[in-house]
Amino acid sequence: MIPTLPAEDLTLACLQLNVGGEAKRNWQSFEALVRQGAAGGADLILTPECSNFIGQDRAATWAEAVSEDQDLHLRGARALAAELGVWILLGSLVIKDPGAERLANRQFLIAPSGDITSRYDKIHLFDVRLPDGETYAESRSYAPGQTRRVTALGADSAASWTLGHAICFDLRFPQLFCALARDGANLLVVPSAFTVTTGQAHWHVLLRARAIETGSYLCAPAQAGAHNAVRRSYGHSLIIDPWGEILAEASADTSGVIMAQAKRSRVDDCRARIPTLALSQQSTYI
Repeated sequence: MIPTLPAEDLTLACLQLNVGGEAKRNWQSFEALVRQGAAGGADLILTPECSNFIGQDRAATWAEAVSEDQDLHLRGARALAAELGVWILLGSLVIKDPGAERLANRQFLIAPSGDITSRYDKIHLFDVRLPDGETYAESRSYAPGQTRRVTALGADSAASWTLGHAICFDLRFPQLFCALARDGANLLVVPSAFTVTTGQAHWHVLLRARAIETGSYLCAPAQAGAHNAVRRSYGHSLIIDPWGEILAEASADTSGVIMAQAKRSRVDDCRARIPTLALSQQSTYI
Protein backbone atom coordinates (compact mmCIF):
# COMPACT_ATOMS: atom_id res chain seq x y z
CA MET A 1 0.00 0.00 0.00
CA ILE A 2 1.37 3.42 -1.01
CA PRO A 3 1.59 5.86 1.97
CA THR A 4 -0.63 8.93 1.72
CA LEU A 5 0.27 12.51 2.52
CA PRO A 6 -1.06 14.21 5.67
CA ALA A 7 -4.69 15.24 5.18
CA GLU A 8 -4.32 18.74 6.65
CA ASP A 9 -0.81 20.13 7.32
CA LEU A 10 1.71 19.49 4.56
CA THR A 11 5.38 20.47 4.58
CA LEU A 12 6.61 21.39 1.11
CA ALA A 13 10.20 21.70 -0.10
CA CYS A 14 11.13 23.13 -3.51
CA LEU A 15 14.64 22.56 -4.82
CA GLN A 16 16.33 25.25 -6.90
CA LEU A 17 19.02 23.79 -9.15
CA ASN A 18 21.72 24.98 -11.52
CA VAL A 19 22.38 21.99 -13.75
CA GLY A 20 24.92 21.66 -16.53
CA GLY A 21 25.01 19.48 -19.59
CA GLU A 22 26.12 16.20 -17.97
CA ALA A 23 23.69 14.27 -15.79
CA LYS A 24 26.39 12.52 -13.75
CA ARG A 25 27.96 15.83 -12.73
CA ASN A 26 24.56 17.14 -11.63
CA TRP A 27 23.67 14.21 -9.40
CA GLN A 28 25.74 15.07 -6.31
CA SER A 29 24.11 18.47 -5.82
CA PHE A 30 20.68 17.03 -6.56
CA GLU A 31 21.05 14.30 -3.94
CA ALA A 32 22.39 16.70 -1.32
CA LEU A 33 19.45 19.08 -1.73
CA VAL A 34 16.88 16.25 -1.59
CA ARG A 35 18.46 15.11 1.67
CA GLN A 36 18.39 18.69 2.96
CA GLY A 37 14.66 18.94 2.23
CA ALA A 38 13.98 15.64 3.96
CA ALA A 39 16.06 16.66 6.99
CA GLY A 40 13.91 19.79 7.22
CA GLY A 41 10.81 17.66 7.63
CA ALA A 42 9.40 17.83 4.10
CA ASP A 43 6.52 15.52 3.22
CA LEU A 44 6.80 16.36 -0.49
CA ILE A 45 10.02 17.44 -2.22
CA LEU A 46 9.74 19.05 -5.65
CA THR A 47 12.50 19.57 -8.22
CA PRO A 48 12.70 21.82 -11.32
CA GLU A 49 12.19 21.18 -15.01
CA CYS A 50 15.10 19.32 -16.64
CA SER A 51 16.46 18.18 -13.29
CA ASN A 52 18.86 15.72 -14.90
CA PHE A 53 20.62 18.10 -17.35
CA ILE A 54 20.28 21.07 -19.71
CA GLY A 55 22.21 20.61 -22.96
CA GLN A 56 23.87 23.50 -24.78
CA ASP A 57 22.18 22.66 -28.07
CA ARG A 58 19.92 20.12 -29.74
CA ALA A 59 22.71 17.69 -30.63
CA ALA A 60 24.20 17.73 -27.12
CA THR A 61 20.77 17.22 -25.56
CA TRP A 62 19.96 14.25 -27.76
CA ALA A 63 23.38 12.68 -27.10
CA GLU A 64 23.03 12.97 -23.30
CA ALA A 65 19.43 11.74 -23.03
CA VAL A 66 18.70 8.14 -22.03
CA SER A 67 15.62 6.01 -21.44
CA GLU A 68 13.71 5.88 -18.16
CA ASP A 69 15.31 2.64 -17.05
CA GLN A 70 18.80 4.06 -17.65
CA ASP A 71 18.29 7.53 -16.17
CA LEU A 72 20.45 8.17 -13.10
CA HIS A 73 18.15 10.78 -11.58
CA LEU A 74 15.01 8.69 -11.89
CA ARG A 75 16.70 5.63 -10.43
CA GLY A 76 18.36 7.68 -7.70
CA ALA A 77 15.21 9.62 -6.77
CA ARG A 78 13.27 6.39 -6.38
CA ALA A 79 15.96 5.08 -4.02
CA LEU A 80 16.03 8.35 -2.05
CA ALA A 81 12.24 8.41 -1.67
CA ALA A 82 12.30 4.90 -0.23
CA GLU A 83 15.29 5.60 2.03
CA LEU A 84 14.03 8.93 3.36
CA GLY A 85 10.31 8.10 3.48
CA VAL A 86 9.25 11.13 1.41
CA TRP A 87 7.29 11.87 -1.74
CA ILE A 88 9.41 13.29 -4.58
CA LEU A 89 8.06 15.17 -7.57
CA LEU A 90 10.71 15.12 -10.29
CA GLY A 91 9.70 18.32 -12.04
CA SER A 92 10.85 16.88 -15.32
CA LEU A 93 13.60 14.80 -16.83
CA VAL A 94 14.82 14.79 -20.41
CA ILE A 95 13.93 11.25 -21.52
CA LYS A 96 14.66 9.33 -24.71
CA ASP A 97 11.88 6.79 -25.26
CA PRO A 98 13.01 3.76 -27.30
CA GLY A 99 12.14 4.19 -30.97
CA ALA A 100 10.77 7.73 -30.54
CA GLU A 101 11.74 10.41 -33.05
CA ARG A 102 11.62 13.17 -30.40
CA LEU A 103 12.49 13.36 -26.71
CA ALA A 104 10.03 13.62 -23.81
CA ASN A 105 9.98 16.41 -21.22
CA ARG A 106 8.50 14.14 -18.53
CA GLN A 107 7.45 14.63 -14.92
CA PHE A 108 7.44 11.80 -12.36
CA LEU A 109 5.70 11.54 -9.00
CA ILE A 110 7.46 9.05 -6.71
CA ALA A 111 5.90 7.66 -3.52
CA PRO A 112 7.83 6.91 -0.29
CA SER A 113 7.79 3.28 -1.39
CA GLY A 114 9.97 4.25 -4.36
CA ASP A 115 7.15 3.49 -6.82
CA ILE A 116 6.36 5.84 -9.69
CA THR A 117 2.72 6.77 -9.15
CA SER A 118 2.24 9.23 -12.01
CA ARG A 119 3.85 10.52 -15.21
CA TYR A 120 3.07 13.71 -17.10
CA ASP A 121 4.55 14.91 -20.41
CA LYS A 122 4.69 18.68 -20.96
CA ILE A 123 1.76 19.67 -23.18
CA HIS A 124 2.68 23.22 -24.27
CA LEU A 125 6.14 23.44 -25.82
CA PHE A 126 8.29 26.57 -25.75
CA ASP A 127 8.36 27.78 -29.37
CA VAL A 128 8.96 31.53 -29.17
CA ARG A 129 10.98 34.42 -30.57
CA LEU A 130 11.63 37.09 -27.95
CA PRO A 131 12.03 40.82 -28.78
CA ASP A 132 15.82 40.69 -28.33
CA GLY A 133 16.08 37.93 -30.95
CA GLU A 134 16.36 35.10 -28.40
CA THR A 135 14.69 32.09 -30.05
CA TYR A 136 13.50 28.73 -28.73
CA ALA A 137 11.98 25.84 -30.69
CA GLU A 138 11.29 23.12 -28.14
CA SER A 139 9.03 21.20 -30.52
CA ARG A 140 12.01 20.42 -32.78
CA SER A 141 13.42 18.17 -30.06
CA TYR A 142 10.44 17.24 -27.86
CA ALA A 143 7.10 15.58 -28.48
CA PRO A 144 4.17 17.31 -26.72
CA GLY A 145 2.08 15.52 -24.14
CA GLN A 146 -1.56 14.95 -24.97
CA THR A 147 -3.28 14.53 -21.60
CA ARG A 148 -3.68 16.71 -18.52
CA ARG A 149 -3.20 14.86 -15.27
CA VAL A 150 -4.14 15.05 -11.60
CA THR A 151 -3.01 12.63 -8.90
CA ALA A 152 -4.85 12.09 -5.62
CA LEU A 153 -2.39 11.73 -2.76
CA GLY A 154 -4.88 10.39 -0.22
CA ALA A 155 -7.54 7.72 -0.02
CA ASP A 156 -10.30 10.36 0.04
CA SER A 157 -9.36 12.92 -2.63
CA ALA A 158 -12.20 15.24 -1.58
CA ALA A 159 -10.67 15.66 1.89
CA SER A 160 -6.94 15.42 1.13
CA TRP A 161 -4.32 16.63 -1.34
CA THR A 162 -4.66 16.23 -5.09
CA LEU A 163 -1.78 17.32 -7.28
CA GLY A 164 -2.29 19.05 -10.65
CA HIS A 165 0.63 18.49 -13.02
CA ALA A 166 2.18 21.18 -15.25
CA ILE A 167 5.63 22.17 -16.54
CA CYS A 168 7.05 25.63 -17.30
CA PHE A 169 5.42 27.00 -20.51
CA ASP A 170 2.13 25.35 -19.47
CA LEU A 171 1.93 28.27 -17.03
CA ARG A 172 0.77 30.59 -19.81
CA PHE A 173 -2.42 28.62 -20.46
CA PRO A 174 -4.88 29.43 -17.64
CA GLN A 175 -7.55 27.13 -19.05
CA LEU A 176 -5.30 24.15 -18.23
CA PHE A 177 -5.07 25.16 -14.56
CA CYS A 178 -8.79 25.79 -14.25
CA ALA A 179 -9.40 22.34 -15.75
CA LEU A 180 -6.94 20.77 -13.30
CA ALA A 181 -8.73 22.44 -10.38
CA ARG A 182 -12.12 21.28 -11.65
CA ASP A 183 -10.62 17.78 -11.88
CA GLY A 184 -9.90 18.03 -8.14
CA ALA A 185 -6.42 19.56 -7.90
CA ASN A 186 -5.72 21.75 -4.86
CA LEU A 187 -1.91 21.66 -5.11
CA LEU A 188 -0.56 22.83 -8.48
CA VAL A 189 3.05 22.29 -9.57
CA VAL A 190 4.91 24.30 -12.20
CA PRO A 191 8.55 23.10 -12.25
CA SER A 192 10.39 25.41 -14.62
CA ALA A 193 13.54 26.58 -16.36
CA PHE A 194 12.25 30.08 -17.17
CA THR A 195 14.49 32.37 -19.19
CA VAL A 196 15.73 35.52 -17.50
CA THR A 197 13.92 37.75 -20.01
CA THR A 198 10.51 36.15 -19.58
CA GLY A 199 11.04 35.57 -15.87
CA GLN A 200 11.69 39.23 -15.14
CA ALA A 201 8.53 40.17 -17.01
CA HIS A 202 6.03 37.48 -16.10
CA TRP A 203 7.15 34.84 -13.57
CA HIS A 204 5.70 36.19 -10.33
CA VAL A 205 2.50 37.63 -11.77
CA LEU A 206 1.54 34.51 -13.73
CA LEU A 207 2.23 32.11 -10.87
CA ARG A 208 0.28 34.20 -8.38
CA ALA A 209 -2.58 34.51 -10.87
CA ARG A 210 -2.82 30.74 -11.37
CA ALA A 211 -2.95 30.21 -7.59
CA ILE A 212 -5.59 32.91 -7.11
CA GLU A 213 -7.75 31.83 -10.06
CA THR A 214 -7.97 28.26 -8.81
CA GLY A 215 -7.77 28.81 -5.05
CA SER A 216 -4.88 26.36 -4.90
CA TYR A 217 -1.43 26.09 -3.41
CA LEU A 218 1.20 26.38 -6.11
CA CYS A 219 4.80 25.14 -6.05
CA ALA A 220 7.26 26.37 -8.69
CA PRO A 221 10.73 24.85 -8.22
CA ALA A 222 13.07 26.46 -10.75
CA GLN A 223 16.41 26.27 -12.46
CA ALA A 224 18.70 29.23 -11.72
CA GLY A 225 21.82 30.84 -13.11
CA ALA A 226 24.02 30.03 -16.10
CA HIS A 227 23.86 26.47 -17.46
CA ASN A 228 26.23 27.01 -20.37
CA ALA A 229 27.48 29.79 -22.64
CA VAL A 230 24.05 30.39 -24.19
CA ARG A 231 21.47 29.49 -21.54
CA ARG A 232 20.64 31.13 -18.22
CA SER A 233 17.57 30.59 -16.02
CA TYR A 234 15.69 33.10 -13.88
CA GLY A 235 15.54 31.28 -10.53
CA HIS A 236 13.17 32.70 -7.90
CA SER A 237 11.56 29.36 -6.98
CA LEU A 238 8.22 30.06 -5.29
CA ILE A 239 5.65 28.50 -2.97
CA ILE A 240 2.33 30.39 -3.11
CA ASP A 241 -0.85 29.97 -1.09
CA PRO A 242 -4.43 29.94 -2.49
CA TRP A 243 -4.87 33.67 -1.77
CA GLY A 244 -1.81 34.51 -3.85
CA GLU A 245 0.51 35.12 -0.91
CA ILE A 246 4.14 34.15 -1.50
CA LEU A 247 5.11 31.84 1.36
CA ALA A 248 8.71 31.22 0.28
CA GLU A 249 11.01 32.48 -2.47
CA ALA A 250 14.55 31.57 -3.53
CA SER A 251 17.21 33.92 -4.86
CA ALA A 252 17.96 34.58 -8.52
CA ASP A 253 21.18 32.60 -9.02
CA THR A 254 21.96 30.10 -6.29
CA SER A 255 20.98 26.49 -5.72
CA GLY A 256 19.14 25.68 -2.52
CA VAL A 257 15.91 24.63 -0.84
CA ILE A 258 12.86 26.69 0.13
CA MET A 259 10.18 25.31 2.44
CA ALA A 260 6.67 26.21 3.57
CA GLN A 261 3.65 24.76 5.33
CA ALA A 262 0.40 24.18 3.44
CA LYS A 263 -2.98 23.74 5.15
CA ARG A 264 -5.78 21.91 3.40
CA SER A 265 -8.42 24.04 5.15
CA ARG A 266 -6.84 27.17 3.63
CA VAL A 267 -7.90 25.93 0.18
CA ASP A 268 -11.51 25.53 1.26
CA ASP A 269 -11.48 28.93 2.95
CA CYS A 270 -10.13 30.80 -0.09
CA ARG A 271 -12.45 29.03 -2.51
CA ALA A 272 -15.44 29.85 -0.30
CA ARG A 273 -14.50 33.55 -0.17
CA ILE A 274 -14.35 33.94 -3.96
CA PRO A 275 -15.97 30.88 -5.63
CA THR A 276 -14.62 31.46 -9.14
CA LEU A 277 -14.35 27.75 -9.93
CA ALA A 278 -17.98 27.10 -9.07
CA LEU A 279 -19.14 30.20 -10.94
CA SER A 280 -17.08 29.38 -14.05
CA GLN A 281 -18.86 26.04 -14.40
CA GLN A 282 -22.14 27.94 -14.75
CA SER A 283 -20.80 30.22 -17.52
CA THR A 284 -22.10 29.71 -21.03
CA TYR A 285 -18.82 30.68 -22.72
CA ILE A 286 -16.95 27.58 -21.45
